[in-house]
Amino acid sequence: MLTLEEMEALRLSLGVAFVATLVSIPLAIATAFALSRGRFAGRALLDSAVHLPLVLPPVVTGYLLLMTFGRRGPVGQLLESHFGIVLSFRWTGAVLAAAIMGFPLLVRSVRLSLEAVDRRYEQAAGSLGANPTWVFLTVTLPLTLPGVLAGAILAFAKALGEFGATITFVSAIPGETKTIPAAIYGYVQTPGADGNAMRLAALSALVSIAALAASETMTRRYAQQEN
Repeated sequence: MLTLEEMEALRLSLGVAFVATLVSIPLAIATAFALSRGRFAGRALLDSAVHLPLVLPPVVTGYLLLMTFGRRGPVGQLLESHFGIVLSFRWTGAVLAAAIMGFPLLVRSVRLSLEAVDRRYEQAAGSLGANPTWVFLTVTLPLTLPGVLAGAILAFAKALGEFGATITFVSAIPGETKTIPAAIYGYVQTPGADGNAMRLAALSALVSIAALAASETMTRRYAQQEN
């Protein structure tokens, strides 16, 4: 049976992961479209920047977020002074950190789906008088939807397990930023709390495995539809 503290960590983790995934989807679709269809200067640089969180240590990513979006950072000062928005040491900052860490997985999944779309469908719609925006909304996007959903599930699982960037940027404040990984870390450091850590670790593993299984199922269904 989960304690109140563990339930709070679970609720916060699910909320942060859901919001991070939701706000990432539109930007990921636009970025994937630019990388798969665009021909512009700086395309390789954009591709590298998108995938940078996968190769950087999460603590480094969190530190860069703190230096940029913290109250003393250039963007953080601007957001606080003009809009009253504070990200560091807030749940909104946890959302930002989780979104950045899961973003490359989402972009990659959407990009692969876009590249698998038969361009003849788009050309046929265009020849019937549809403008490029309408073609994208009615033809391209529905065909890439399985990839979007699969990528969203992967990004959600990644956000759910994010620790290094989150704890560096927003710490582990109970009820505010103490997600499941942060709670597990705290229990590991507390004598006699191994049972709590084990319960949360098992719960986190089950959610992640379910997310990966769902993503794999969607990918296979998409492949079968293509064949």
